[in-house]
Amino acid sequence: MESEELLNLNNGEGGENKAKKVSPLVSLEKDLTFYAESIKEVAVEIMVEGISSYPIFIAHQHEVNIGEIILNRAELNTEWTIQASTLEEFVQKGIINPDKKEHFLKSYKKPDAFMCIFVVVPEGANFVYYPYSK
Repeated sequence: MESEELLNLNNGEGGENKAKKVSPLVSLEKDLTFYAESIKEVAVEIMVEGISSYPIFIAHQHEVNIGEIILNRAELNTEWTIQASTLEEFVQKGIINPDKKEHFLKSYKKPDAFMCIFVVVPEGANFVYYPYSK
């Protein structure tokens, strides 16, 4: 899923003018732009050290029990905390079903050009691929 889809930029509400609530994902895009260089460094480190060929970053505003914190929103005065993980940990913890691993790999974008972000919000969670430079 692309960031535009999660941000609901093309609002197809059939002409109804509902009061728009600003999505928290708008602030995520701002933070990802700010964090991009640091996230890319960690992704490269994960791959070069042979930890995984598939780094995954978790973006959240609460607390999650996967990966390691690399960018703490409280320390950086931002909206989102980012944790680093891998495809292997996602499979091990059952977030990605082993039967769905191949399907996930087919949609996984080049980690040197895109960060793979697992966005966790109160309504649920989903994968987003966000380019390192926009």
